[in-house]
Amino acid sequence: MFHLIFGLPWLVVAARFIQPLPWIWSVKIGLAILLLIASQYHLFNRLSSGSVFSPEFPRFLVIAFNVLMGTVLLLAVFQIALDVVSLLILPFKGHFPAVPAGLRYGMGILALGIASYGVSQAIRVPPLKDIEVTVKGLPAAFDGYQMIQLTDLHISRLFDTRWAEQVVEKTNALNADLIVITGDLIDGNIQDRRADIAPLAGLKARDGVYTIPGNHEYFFGYEEWMKYYEGLNMKTLANAHAIIDRDGEKIVVAGLTDLSSSRAGFPVPDIKAALNGAPEMAPVILLDHQPSEAARNAQAGAAVQLSGHTHGGMVIGLEKLVARANKGFVSGFYQVDGMQLYVNNGTALWPGFAIRLGVPSELTRITLRRAP
Repeated sequence: MFHLIFGLPWLVVAARFIQPLPWIWSVKIGLAILLLIASQYHLFNRLSSGSVFSPEFPRFLVIAFNVLMGTVLLLAVFQIALDVVSLLILPFKGHFPAVPAGLRYGMGILALGIASYGVSQAIRVPPLKDIEVTVKGLPAAFDGYQMIQLTDLHISRLFDTRWAEQVVEKTNALNADLIVITGDLIDGNIQDRRADIAPLAGLKARDGVYTIPGNHEYFFGYEEWMKYYEGLNMKTLANAHAIIDRDGEKIVVAGLTDLSSSRAGFPVPDIKAALNGAPEMAPVILLDHQPSEAARNAQAGAAVQLSGHTHGGMVIGLEKLVARANKGFVSGFYQVDGMQLYVNNGTALWPGFAIRLGVPSELTRITLRRAP
């Protein structure tokens, strides 16, 4: 599917952008081949690892593929827009207008520049984002309680050991009460990711580090990764909960398995099981990788749901498409039947489309406040 999706923009670029350039054919063919290779990035991922989700070649090549793939997509958009304008002009000029070579050069430079910027924004260590959540029934001892949410780290050849070390350093410097990681920690199997994910063992918070599976954990050996996370000083909450105690007052942190679990033959999300035995009056902070089942979780009594998965839409304009696949939830706060849902843009994103334009990544500090 990915090969076709990204191959069609290449056809537009090859036929409508490269072919009319005033260059010798050997140069035009060379450029077309280079961009064809870039458009088939996911095929090379599959060849390198057996999965489109885990490129196993050097980081600089992963970056170069994303830049060139982004350039192809942007050039296709620019060329289609140019052809639409030309068609509108056609009735007035009586012929299809000639496009100056300089305009094409400008389009190419602009596409490459925007793609390069978008990739740089995707692969950086994310800036801190501070938010406050007012929770009804929050015990006084938890007023001002601070949580760090990390999500969609996609530890891989792109988001590698050094990147993970920097995220851990920045997170620990915030001296939070609790760290939660809401799924999609990795892209790759344990043998390939062992060194890259190792820095996460250094995450520290007074009440510990809790994580849940995302859909990508099911692509690369779910059971093995869940056990491995425990060895990294993380507590996994798969349809389970933990109780955080402050001077005899309590809140509940619960976590669900991912919706994709059913296709992989593993336990499906079960909010009732996750809350079984939890103190009835304690507010529930629910970790659910995908935001789409927020209404179900609100009915079950969650006060706050923290999710990821959408990457915020990644590029301005794509949020409507992403929303259709996630019941309207893409980025930021939503009120769902009395429950507050926060959809995080992601600490990183899938290395198969590592571009952010107008949708920044985030390292999120959440401060809990008592409702009046």
